Amino acid sequence: MARLKFGIFLAPVHAPGLNPTLLFEQDLELIEHLDRLGYDEAWFGEHHSAGSEIYASPELMIAAAAQRTRQIKLGTGVTSIAYHNPLWVADRMVQLDHMTRGRAMLGVGPGSLPTDSAMIGLDPTRTRELLGTNLDIILRLLRGESVTAETPTHSLFDARLQLAPYSDPLFDIAVAAVASPTGARLAGTHGLGLLSIGATLSADGFDALAHHWNVMEERAAAAGAEVDRAGWRLVSPFHLAETADQAYREVEYGIEHWFGYFQKVAAFPQMAVSGDNVKEMIQFIDEAGIGVIGTPDQARAQVQRLVDQSGGFGSLLLMGQDWADPAATKRSFELFAREVAPHFQGQAQPTVDAARRASEVREGHSKAQLDAVAHMTEKYEQERTR
Repeated sequence: MARLKFGIFLAPVHAPGLNPTLLFEQDLELIEHLDRLGYDEAWFGEHHSAGSEIYASPELMIAAAAQRTRQIKLGTGVTSIAYHNPLWVADRMVQLDHMTRGRAMLGVGPGSLPTDSAMIGLDPTRTRELLGTNLDIILRLLRGESVTAETPTHSLFDARLQLAPYSDPLFDIAVAAVASPTGARLAGTHGLGLLSIGATLSADGFDALAHHWNVMEERAAAAGAEVDRAGWRLVSPFHLAETADQAYREVEYGIEHWFGYFQKVAAFPQMAVSGDNVKEMIQFIDEAGIGVIGTPDQARAQVQRLVDQSGGFGSLLLMGQDWADPAATKRSFELFAREVAPHFQGQAQPTVDAARRASEVREGHSKAQLDAVAHMTEKYEQERTR
């Protein structure tokens, strides 16, 4: 199996009323921690309302994180390109491509919160229509083309980028998909990656994983493009501890806010979660199979389940959330990196095999060691008596 990559998807979802300055710092410190642990990717969201998802600009988070990290790749998860002039989206990403020395990635979507788009006079239907229009313009600009175009929100006249991208080939670009086939259709048409954000948050979403890939392959074939499972990223929630009971206690810190946000605040029905108390919420995560609150063993089983259901993908992004306090959250990511990721990256089995081989021949080698000691002891005694 190809090496599976792992990362984080930070919308984020923080409880309103806390110090936002410290929350930004907390999230950047978490990315530093993940970089040290060897995680591959971190994705930052874009939201402008509803009080919990506080990043207005994923590009700013990427710029700050890039200065604190060495190897982790940093993506917009996602840039709501329906809200923006596509020329400036492309321009900012090329700048980030240079500033990060090729570690920047572009995730695109229509925008998830209706309370965001309503403030600029757009409804969810128009944002989804604009997604395809603006994505086409962005890709043309990144290819170095001059673009003259009229969209429902912007006019471009001989528009072009003044910088060429740093990355060759071009940095990763992924289209967000939640419940509808829109993201998979666009990703396949353009030969881009797919970012399946809510695919595990309901039984229907989980069952749709293989369908998403079928849509991508179908659209790619029709457009003469190519798609690669290595560019497919799945997002799923996890919180791990040494025991399941400990994990349950730790998520009492903040899981109720997370559920309440999707149940009562965010008008985002694709992220459907159920549960009226902490016990029911934990049961929903574990028993519905959408994620894991438990141990590394349970997490390994869940990752394998996602691989089997999807037919294979390139990266698993652990959903960033404040279910537990910052210290326990960092520990959860550490347990995942130490005890889960190696099983899907070809690093775990060789050490197990080496230990087994050594155990199988231990008796013979132990006897040889003792024989060698006895031989040298006898030789020394003979030297003394001469």
